[in-house]
Parts: sequence; structure tokens; C-alpha cells
Amino acid sequence: MKNSRWLAVIAALVIVAPSLAEARAGGGTNSGSRGSNTGQAPAPTQTAPAAKPIERSATPQQPAQKPATATPASATPQAGGFMARNPFLSGLMGGMLGAGLFGMMFGGGFSGGLGGAGSMLGLLLQVMLIGGVAYLAVRLFRGWSAARAQPSGPAYALAAAPRQMNEPAARPASGGSGPALVSGSAALAISAEDFNTFEAMLGEIQTAYSNGDLAKLRGIATPEMLGYFSEELSNNASRGVENKVEAVKLEQGDLSEAWSEAGLDYATVAMRFSMIDTMHRIADGSMVAGNAQVRTEATEVWTFLRSGGGKWILSAIQQQA
Repeated sequence: MKNSRWLAVIAALVIVAPSLAEARAGGGTNSGSRGSNTGQAPAPTQTAPAAKPIERSATPQQPAQKPATATPASATPQAGGFMARNPFLSGLMGGMLGAGLFGMMFGGGFSGGLGGAGSMLGLLLQVMLIGGVAYLAVRLFRGWSAARAQPSGPAYALAAAPRQMNEPAARPASGGSGPALVSGSAALAISAEDFNTFEAMLGEIQTAYSNGDLAKLRGIATPEMLGYFSEELSNNASRGVENKVEAVKLEQGDLSEAWSEAGLDYATVAMRFSMIDTMHRIADGSMVAGNAQVRTEATEVWTFLRSGGGKWILSAIQQQA
């Protein structure tokens, strides 16, 4: 009987083990949307030098766009070949060749009927003329080809402006003064009040997730993120366990990037935080994983958005790479 009890405990641990290490809200996942930057890596920071790419998102992934290239005026297609674009040279060469062939057909030879030394001199003269015209034609053709090969301006007609990045700035260790998140330069100004909001939302979201409070999560996360949280809670419930995340504390954080697009403001921040993370059996509340006396740490990159100057809500969570 005693052995059966131990086997049951081991089985329970095996069931929850895969989800214990990353049991918090969004732990172990890379989900959500970052607007047009969803498919791009967040700018590195001291807190999180690299983040894993988003794997699940409601935002369609845009294919890589090739920069538009300018078409030089000299590269405009022209009808016909070299002779068609140089009628004078083609007429001159055609006339000379035609005269020589006409003389040969009527017995006068290629020199046009001259005899003796005159015939030889005439032949040499015609050969020299033809050679000179051919040499001139080759020189003109090479000059035209070189001019065509040279670009007539910058390689890119409209190069998209690079997305502005922030200089990473780290917050002092726990206990330091000042806001928890320190702003760097950004396309969108992020205030100390915004950073305090991000820190408060970190605890609110983890608490609401631990309580299975979807109504609370609905007011502080996008519908997309709410769907992911609901899926995680349902998976836990199907295994007969629930995750408890308590005493969340931000240890260090900094701004990765902030920007505006399509009437929405986005702010991506890297956060290293500690917490009490445990897993309990729903049936009797007994702890099956974790330690209520030991704090664990995690580093994640969270993206928040707001509309029209409204309140911030969670839009994406990414794990540190």
C-alpha cells in the first residue's frame, strides 16, 4: 500500500514536470503580436541581449520585401541593334559594300573596274576605309556599352528608413532608487509612469493567471493573449493541477524599443523577475511541484500596446534566447 502511494506521487510529478519549469503566465512560450515588428527580433538590451522569435501570432507574417531599385535612364530598352541606332554608319558601310559587290558581279572586281596598280590601290583603299569604319564602330559601341553599365544614381530609389533602435539601459540591482525600467532613446517617448505601469502589470497578470481570473485578464491583455492564457489554464485543469505564482518582484528591466503605427503605440521591455512558483493539485490543494520557500527567476521580453493614448495592455511575451 505504501509503495502504491509513492508511485502515485511519482506519477503526479511526471505529469506536471514538463510544465513546472515554465508554469507562470506565458512561461516557456513565444506568443502574441508586435505589430509590423512581429517577425523581427526585439532590440537587444542588457537585461535580455537576445529573445526567441514569436512562434504563435495572429499577425500574418509579411514576406521579406526587396528594396525598390531605380531604373537608370540610360538603361531604358531601345528598339533595334547598334546599326539601327546609328543610321549614318550603317548607310556608309552598306553603300561601300554594295558598290564593291556590284563591281564584282559585272566583272570589274571588287575595285570597281580599275586595272593594274590602280586596281590594287583601289582595293587597298577600300579595305582601309572599311577597316577604319569598323574600328570607329567598335570604339563607339564600346563607349556606349560602358556608359550603359554605369549606374546613373543610387542603387536604391526609395530605401526604407531603418527602424529606430534604443540604446539599452539597465536598471540598478534590486533596492536601487528610481523607476524599475530605464528608458533609452526611442521613436515613442516612454515616461516613468509608463514604466511603473509595466511593472505593476507584471504582477497583476501573474496573479490573475494564478487565480484563473479570465475576466481580469480580459482587461489587461489583448484578446489574442487572453486566448493563449485560457488555453494554458485549460491544459492545467485537464491534468488536475493549477499553477500558483505569488510575490512577483521585478529585479531588473529596460526598454528594448518603442514605436507608433496605425494609431497604436507599442513598447517592448525586457524584464528579469523573481517569484514563488508552485503547482498544486486541484482536488485537495496539495503541492505537487515547486517550493513555497524558494524564489525562482525568469527573464522575458514583454510587449505592451495602447490605442489613442489609452491604457497599456499586454500584447506579446517572448523568452530570453
